[in-house]
Amino acid sequence: MPVFSARTRCLFYCLNVAAVLAGSTALAQVKPGNPPVYPPPAPLTNDTMQASQVGQAQRFAVPSVVGMGPSKGVVGSIESLGNFRITTRLQDEGGRETSTTVTKNRRAFIKGYIPAWNRPHLKVILGFNYDREEFQFREPGNATFYRDLEDKGLKTLGTQLAVIRPVDEVHWYVARVKAELNGDYTSSELSIKDYLRTSGEFIYGWKRSPYFSWGVGAQLSYTFGRQSVYPVILYNRTFNQRWGVESLFPARVTLRRNINPKTLLFGGYTVDGANYNIKLREPLGDLRTLIIREREVKFRLRAEREIYDFLWFGLEGGYRYNAGFSAFNEDNYRRSLLGILSGGRTRAVDNTLGGAPYFSVEMFLVPPRKLLSKMAK
Repeated sequence: MPVFSARTRCLFYCLNVAAVLAGSTALAQVKPGNPPVYPPPAPLTNDTMQASQVGQAQRFAVPSVVGMGPSKGVVGSIESLGNFRITTRLQDEGGRETSTTVTKNRRAFIKGYIPAWNRPHLKVILGFNYDREEFQFREPGNATFYRDLEDKGLKTLGTQLAVIRPVDEVHWYVARVKAELNGDYTSSELSIKDYLRTSGEFIYGWKRSPYFSWGVGAQLSYTFGRQSVYPVILYNRTFNQRWGVESLFPARVTLRRNINPKTLLFGGYTVDGANYNIKLREPLGDLRTLIIREREVKFRLRAEREIYDFLWFGLEGGYRYNAGFSAFNEDNYRRSLLGILSGGRTRAVDNTLGGAPYFSVEMFLVPPRKLLSKMAK
């Protein structure tokens, strides 16, 4: 082993210290050329969109966002209200008023949605629905209108076609048309032209991120009792793992709370409307048919919970404010739609209803996780 003098060993030591200091200075001057890039967030386990569309950079944009509940395939529901007062004024009797208590206002419906075409760039969904509503009164003999409506099955049988068209990574649009038969018809005396109601909507939107989608458009519907066109704003946003909002303003606004992948809570309001054509058991003067316009606002709390992989149930309760429940002469109603005569808007029966608490139970089927996993591959 070579032997170095003290002077040589000191020189080596100084060179080593200089090299270390030079290296430290060079490292301190290195700057990253770009900010760090992180992988996209993974979707929640209860999200029903394909992996290529939610939770990572999307090739095709869609209106839904991470955190929304599973898509519903078949839905069954029953709803019941507490007692509430009704005051009725018949226009052809000089405004004479009668009043009683509604002891039963119960509703039930079943809905189904079938994906007729399901591709990343185009989704076509066929839907159907059957609804039924009934009334009972404490003293139906108080007025002919109550006797005409007592235990009458007000039915809605409908079908719809919805198209969801992702345009690119950001833009999308939704179009829907719907036709329903509304009233107290039976299969033996069904007249389509008397009971047919049509509605539709078109919304164009932007997918800003997997957590934020919004759009603007218009609806033709009976949400406010009579057929009308009004603007709508769709706003779906997930703020974090727990909170989000789902809305189609002005018809509904809902705040969402994700408890876990199998439990969701909701709170907000909905505006609902109905339009029925009914035949009177007892004529009101010269009237033998009426058009009933129903409008209401519900302030609600809702919980949804998974029972099994493809089976969920929902519980909903709140307060229903009855904004309108008036009846119109069918001929005058048709004239009012055309806007020809201001007299066409005159009510044949003017009802004022009180508000009431309500409660509903719902069961629905969702796509199984195994199927969603296969679709994502």
